[in-house]
Amino acid sequence: MFTNIAILPIKVLIVEDDLIMRLGLKQYLDSQPNIEVIGVAEHGYAAIEMSKQLQPDLIVMDVGLPRLDGIAATQEIKKILPDVRVVVLTSHKSEIEIIAALSSGADAYCIKGTTMNGLLVALAAVQEGAVYLDPQIARQVLEHLKPPSPKDSIPELSARELEILRLIVDGMSNTEIAAKLFLSPNTIKTYIKNLMKKLSVNDRVQAAVVALRNGLV
Repeated sequence: MFTNIAILPIKVLIVEDDLIMRLGLKQYLDSQPNIEVIGVAEHGYAAIEMSKQLQPDLIVMDVGLPRLDGIAATQEIKKILPDVRVVVLTSHKSEIEIIAALSSGADAYCIKGTTMNGLLVALAAVQEGAVYLDPQIARQVLEHLKPPSPKDSIPELSARELEILRLIVDGMSNTEIAAKLFLSPNTIKTYIKNLMKKLSVNDRVQAAVVALRNGLV
């Protein structure tokens, strides 16, 4: 056990669909000074309801949850409890998912496989009001976090462009978007090229960042 990380007394809700991971997290966090695990949830809807009932100080949240994913659950919980801290703990490393999680209100993003000591570092950081990024993904994310474009500088997007932008934020490939919208991959490629030009970005991740930060999706 590491004792050099100062954690103030907190009540924690764990949201994790994997039973072994859920039990391991609960056992470890319960063994730490000043940390009380007050509940566990297996999916996003349960996380929202338990947050209302239990009023945790901090939530350890997975992304890949059944029924309602952790990003959507975080967004809803933050509307209800804006002061609750959310530490995402997941195996998902997609830049778009990371940006979406942070934009939804998550205070930290940790990758499963990190040491438990690393998780405590994240918990302590968010208690102090900081945003914590796992070192495994920090560099790749920061490279894409250029200053957002002001809302009034973004040209108006068509309904189809907004629809495609929303699917980009959801992490869909050009082929998947084409299939969903019953359009050819070349047509989707053209739409995305025009979108990037309008948003003044160089890649899909930057497009997602601008979209999320400016409330376009």
